[in-house]
Amino acid sequence: MERVKEGEIYRHFKGPFYYIVCVGLDSETRERIVVYRHLDGSGDICVRSEEMFLEDIPERGDNITGQKTRFVRIDDLEKYIRP
Repeated sequence: MERVKEGEIYRHFKGPFYYIVCVGLDSETRERIVVYRHLDGSGDICVRSEEMFLEDIPERGDNITGQKTRFVRIDDLEKYIRP
């Protein structure tokens, strides 16, 4: 399984981009937890298990990106930014 790392940028299947603040561990289960910040200007911070963060998603109408997984790492954010 892919591992999420601090400082990476991911895109959600509905389109928005997110910055990975850090990856922590659940104190009870030791499951990896992703802490991420919205890059939409709101600055909202969310958490989700890494397993759920990277899970496959079924084909659905709100999947505007056509991604196979909930979040996809973006290596070149500049190609998504319109001038």
